[in-house]
Amino acid sequence: MQEPLINLRDYEYTLPEDRIAKFPLEKRDHSQLLHYKDGKISHQHFYDLPELLEEHSLMVYNDTKVIPARLIFQRETGARIEIFLLQPVSPSTVIPEIMLAKHPVTWETMIGNAKKWKDGEILQGKLDFQGKETLIQAVLTDRESKRVEFRWSDFTIPFVDIIEASGEVPLPPYLHRKPEEDDKNRYQTVYSKNEGAVAAPTAGLHFTEEIFDQIRKKDIREAQVTLHVSAGTFQPIKVDKVTDHPMHSEQIHFQKSSIEKILNQKGQTIAVGTTSIRSLESLYWFGVKLLENKGTDFSIEKLFPYQQRSSIPTRAEALQAVLNFMEAQQMEALMGSTEIFIFPGYRFHMLEGLITNFHQPGTTLVLLIAAMLGDDWKKVYQEALENDYRFLSYGDSSLLWIPDSVLENH
Repeated sequence: MQEPLINLRDYEYTLPEDRIAKFPLEKRDHSQLLHYKDGKISHQHFYDLPELLEEHSLMVYNDTKVIPARLIFQRETGARIEIFLLQPVSPSTVIPEIMLAKHPVTWETMIGNAKKWKDGEILQGKLDFQGKETLIQAVLTDRESKRVEFRWSDFTIPFVDIIEASGEVPLPPYLHRKPEEDDKNRYQTVYSKNEGAVAAPTAGLHFTEEIFDQIRKKDIREAQVTLHVSAGTFQPIKVDKVTDHPMHSEQIHFQKSSIEKILNQKGQTIAVGTTSIRSLESLYWFGVKLLENKGTDFSIEKLFPYQQRSSIPTRAEALQAVLNFMEAQQMEALMGSTEIFIFPGYRFHMLEGLITNFHQPGTTLVLLIAAMLGDDWKKVYQEALENDYRFLSYGDSSLLWIPDSVLENH
């Protein structure tokens, strides 16, 4: 697979401000659903999804849970300092571990009003946790890398409970509004369970228990992956050479049982969201890495898939290599990271279909959709604009089937 030249202007489109969904619909599954298959488009609602899926398919969900990653402190002068959690630094860089920490933790952050936060100054606030007052402090330990240490007075409380009690829902910046009480529930999938994301896997926001009941009646199986979505998902491409864009690294967690389900799947595999695609394709490339004897670290660099190769393993060969590795290491779960960059020219190995929302122009997510659909991505987005679809995180949905031309032989 060769790295093609990409002209970013080919992946721009005009998105009017009034097409951005600022609030969710009252009912999750009443969003519109654009269905693309074999070059043809039809318009449905999300509650029609079970009718559009074949029996015995496999759906792969990202079960990450959004944390209240925006923390607000006030200086004694009254100045407001906003701290947005990005990546954990210590005592662990592993998100599930730092969430359970009961002693000071350090994160890389984004800081609003940072110029007014003096070096060495301790910001502090009080929170009510289970009827008991707890003090939380923030110290800027490295201004250049925006590293902040958080301390709290009651070390029987894990960090995840501290931010649940004190943080705000990290709504995307393009919504241009403050979070409301309803966002705590609606900016979260109904199947979220593993805390660590600072942005929601928004394709899953449309699902309801009623939808799951209908899907299961068709013997459609489910597999979970955990990819903790980072704020880098919103980062626009600002470089002339697209492949120079600094892709964000995100942590992934696969249970062995999920990998076995994917390996044994005979029917269609559908990813729920671009984060699930990134996880699945990264899992494939980890298998390739093992087969090529390029290390046992589950860490996929952004352009690893585009390296020249004499042959490409099948999905089954790659996944079996992963399972053999896990069995040799007596592992029931696989944890790693990925900065995989999927853009036009990529061939997909792990799925046939995708459920996704409509993304911002000129972003890595639009490039991913264009990698799937070729020039038809423009037709899909134009159809959505012309038919009053709502865009971005709280917007409407689509079910896209990948043409055979960009599917690698499984």
